[in-house]
Amino acid sequence: MTSTLPVFPGARAEKCPFDPPPAIRSLQEEAPLTRVRLPDGTTPWLVTRFADQKALLSDPRISSDVTRPGYPAQVAIEDRGKAPVSFILMDDPEHKRLRRMVTAPFAIRRIEAMRPGVQQIVDDLIDAMLAGPNPVDLVQAFALPVPSLVICRLLGVPYTDHDFFQDNSKVLINRDVSPQERQAAGGRLFDYLDDLLGEKIARPGDDLLSGLVERIAAGELTREDAAQMGVLMLIAGHETTANMIALGTLALLEHPDQLALLRSSPDPALVASAVEELLRYLHITHNGRRRVAVEDIELAGETIRAGEGVILAGDIGNRDPSVFADPDRLDLTRNARQHVAFGFGVHQCLGQPLARMELRVVYGTLYRRIPTLALATTVDQVPFKHDGSVYGVYELPVTW
Repeated sequence: MTSTLPVFPGARAEKCPFDPPPAIRSLQEEAPLTRVRLPDGTTPWLVTRFADQKALLSDPRISSDVTRPGYPAQVAIEDRGKAPVSFILMDDPEHKRLRRMVTAPFAIRRIEAMRPGVQQIVDDLIDAMLAGPNPVDLVQAFALPVPSLVICRLLGVPYTDHDFFQDNSKVLINRDVSPQERQAAGGRLFDYLDDLLGEKIARPGDDLLSGLVERIAAGELTREDAAQMGVLMLIAGHETTANMIALGTLALLEHPDQLALLRSSPDPALVASAVEELLRYLHITHNGRRRVAVEDIELAGETIRAGEGVILAGDIGNRDPSVFADPDRLDLTRNARQHVAFGFGVHQCLGQPLARMELRVVYGTLYRRIPTLALATTVDQVPFKHDGSVYGVYELPVTW
């Protein structure tokens, strides 16, 4: 009976806000490939072991195409509104064709060239915090503005519109909103990016959206697909990094030995290691990577049949003790680079070089410049995003 299956993603333990849900965690040892129940009543397979996840993420028998029957979609295809399907929900060759049009701006050399500008943004926001009220909400004063300013600069989006796109993004990643609310928010963002593309057609600049306009003019890309790409990059570019900044800060404040280690060392290698470990330990996308089998696949003593949905739970995979010793311990000196926080294979996160660079600047600057940074409340009073597809905190009151 489906009613007896574990519910995915499940509830976290009240005293362990940084850890994956205990009901799902126990499956890693007991049933590494098992059926779970989604809110819509469907029962896809859940993959919990690190090695199995990496194998499937590079397996051509697994499809990312959200339009295929059996795909365990978080949002029904008919509830997505007028915007076209994103390329991250497609398979090659169309996925590859569209993705390559936005790959160049995220090349490591180009991202590194942005570092001084990101450092200036971070320093300016810290200056404003130190000059302003104390205590302050770190989310609104720092964690959200940093990546929003950066992605706006990269895309060519006016930062003055940040309230608009942040508010609508919150609706899109909230699991509890109605299909009508989600459609409306998605439609507003799509129209906004479409209007911006119109402005870039008339007055192109040196930004990513202007680059897409060139693709439109060359007949390589439809304006609708370009607008949808803009929506994807605008949301992903600020939501995920903002949550990593705030949640990572809270995790460090709750692990003062690790915070002291990071704050006391100027070694860039330690900062880079801290970023990878926090990405592994927190893994803020907790709805799993969704796929559907296009052929039968034998795995962990079971058979995933063609047409059956598959969910790869990266937060559980990143706590796999066969890969990460003592996985529930936050250890900034750990070599955690092989984590799957950014996925694996052809669909791994396009923006990971940007996210890594931003986090290195933030984690290497914030705690050094405000060495007495402390939580201005108790952790049990912090409002966590249990209702979101991107995990984090709604507010983080801090003092110094």
